[in-house]
Amino acid sequence: MAVSYLHCLNSLKVSSRGRVSFSRPDYSRSCLRRRSACLVFASSNKVETLLDSIKWDDKGLAVAIAQNVDTGAILMQGFVNRDAVATTISSRKATFFSRSRSTLWTKGETSNNFINVQDIFLDCDRDSIIYLGKPDGPTCHTGAETCYYTRVSELLEHPENESEENKLALTTLYSLESTISQRKAEVEAPESGKPSWTKRLLSDSNLCCSKIREEADELCRSLEENEDKSRTASEMADVLYHAMVLLALRDVKMEDVLQVLRQRFSQSGIEEKKNRASKG
Repeated sequence: MAVSYLHCLNSLKVSSRGRVSFSRPDYSRSCLRRRSACLVFASSNKVETLLDSIKWDDKGLAVAIAQNVDTGAILMQGFVNRDAVATTISSRKATFFSRSRSTLWTKGETSNNFINVQDIFLDCDRDSIIYLGKPDGPTCHTGAETCYYTRVSELLEHPENESEENKLALTTLYSLESTISQRKAEVEAPESGKPSWTKRLLSDSNLCCSKIREEADELCRSLEENEDKSRTASEMADVLYHAMVLLALRDVKMEDVLQVLRQRFSQSGIEEKKNRASKG
C-alpha cells in the first residue's frame, strides 16, 4: 500500500503514519503559485520524523519516480536523499540527487520544464518514492514527453534497428487518444477504399454529435432497464470513444479534461455550477 505524503492545503499536519497534509486541498496551478511557501517551515520536526521513516540504502539514497498526476504517465526515475525529498516538499518542484555530481538537482532548472509536485507517495516498504505532479513541458532530455518510449518487444524483434520514433508507454485511454489523433492527421490525405469509422466521425461533426447522443441514451437505458454490468461497460466505452473523437475535433486533450476534474475535487458540485453560471 502506498502512503501519501503531500497535499497543497492550508495548515500542515503529519499523521502517525507520516502523511503530510493540510486542510482544504486545492490542486490547481494557481494554488501552487499562491501557496509555494505554505509547507514545512512550522513543522520541520515532523518532516524529519517522516524522513527518518524512509529506508535509505547504504549511501543514503532511495529511488524516486515522477508520475504525471493527470495521465498517469511515468515521466522519469532518479535518486533522492533526505535533502532532495525535503527540498521537494518545500519547493513543490521535483528534486533529485545526482550520483555523478554528488549534488541536488531540480528537474527543469536548466530547461524550465519543471515537474510541479502535488503529492508524494512511499511504497509499502518505504524504500521507493513517487513524485506525483504536473510537468511544465517535456521531461526527457531528448524532448520526449517521458523518458520511457523504447518498447522492449521491438528491440527484441529488431535489435539492430533501434527506432528513434517516439512511442510512449501509454495506458489504454491514451493509446486510444493517440490512435484518434493519427486518424485525424490522415483525414485529409487521399486514400482509396472505404474510410474507417473514426475518419468518418472526424469528417462529419453532425454524425459525431448524433452518435454521442445515441450512445449516451443507450448507457442510461442500461441503468433504467437493469441490464447486466457488461452491457453498461460496453455502452460507456462507446460514449467515451465517440466523446474522445469530439475532443480531437476541438483540439482538446484528455489530460485537459482530467485536470478540470482534479481541480474540482476540492469544490462541491453546487459551488462549481454556481461559478460556471456567474462566468456565463
